[in-house]
Amino acid sequence: MPQTRTDGLPRNDDGMGQPSWVSGEPSVLLVEDDAGDALLVEELVADSALKVRLTWVRSMAEAVEALATEVPDCILLDLHLPDAQGLEAVSRVRASADQAAVVVLTGLAEEETGLAAVAAGAQDYLVKGRVEPELFVRAMRYAIQRKQSERAAVALQASRLQAQENARLERGLLPRPLLRGEGVEVVTRYRPGRAHALLGGDFYDIVQGADGTVHALIGDVSGHGPDEAALGVALRIAWRTLVLTGVTGPDQVARLEEILVAERTRSEVFATLVTLSAVPGQRTVRLVRAGHHGLLRRTGGGVEWLEPPGGPALGVVPGLARWPVAEMTVEEGAAVVLFTDGLFEGHVGRGQERLGEDGLLALARECTALPAEEFVDALIVRAEGLAEEQGGLADDVAVMHLSWD
Repeated sequence: MPQTRTDGLPRNDDGMGQPSWVSGEPSVLLVEDDAGDALLVEELVADSALKVRLTWVRSMAEAVEALATEVPDCILLDLHLPDAQGLEAVSRVRASADQAAVVVLTGLAEEETGLAAVAAGAQDYLVKGRVEPELFVRAMRYAIQRKQSERAAVALQASRLQAQENARLERGLLPRPLLRGEGVEVVTRYRPGRAHALLGGDFYDIVQGADGTVHALIGDVSGHGPDEAALGVALRIAWRTLVLTGVTGPDQVARLEEILVAERTRSEVFATLVTLSAVPGQRTVRLVRAGHHGLLRRTGGGVEWLEPPGGPALGVVPGLARWPVAEMTVEEGAAVVLFTDGLFEGHVGRGQERLGEDGLLALARECTALPAEEFVDALIVRAEGLAEEQGGLADDVAVMHLSWD
């Protein structure tokens, strides 16, 4: 690395490979191979009212090395470097530090090159020999502000697109119940995790067959993100299709596992779920539970936690699992409450203690006298309130309250 220095102008060769920038002032990387031009830039800085942390490198290779360590607010770029010429220099600098504003330095007869550089992504250009301190400072400030505005606009657009994609995925996870007649009361709620959490894979559905049998599903794909949410959508749609074609019980769950294994992006991804079938006029409900936690049964005497016999989560031991059919009695006027684990895995207070299954049951018993909708809403609000000191419930929550005449 060349050792030539301009007095007062720090080079990017302090012996430790670190740029000599300090916090509190705008940082500028000057990429200029000519020591005389570099001195002119230093004098412009000295004559201006702007305090700048200025680092000088003499080649594109040195610039790339410096940018790998720290990205400045602005890059002053000469377009005639030993190892990069013209618009190539702009492209290489942007590839190394697209977050930084770029102001190119051109010769007296190269204004068109400066305009071309701006069209190629630079924020501004300055003509050597025609720059006064005030113009120099204004150009750098405006370039930095324009770059910040560009970044903010890009981030906003990305956020809008992500929100739209999340909304589409959520609609796929949370369909409209397909009920053919009266006699079934369904209350569903979905509450996304706190604002900074990724979209989850909680899903539910309810379908009433032509014979009046009510089929319900609630499940949760492990992990968070668009891949997990899309997998949840695929499982939910597949479940509805299987129900409408008459495939239920363990065979249905086995088909869902085949779909999960085929569609998942990583072998460690799994899904838990519970399915429920209730025949009109009968008080026995049939359930299949795959790695999912228990459920709540509401009766005139209160609320109880039930964990019917079940099998492993989908995808844990593909093709080897067995899922028994469990039966549960639901008295007249009673209800079944299905939910995902986000409802009881939130922290309580400031410590590491979680609400847990016992804590959720205690909350449910406090709300036992409430009608269905108020019961579900109160359960979520109270669980959220207990987790408030740690930012609320981190995971998505899906709840389904089912009752029959």
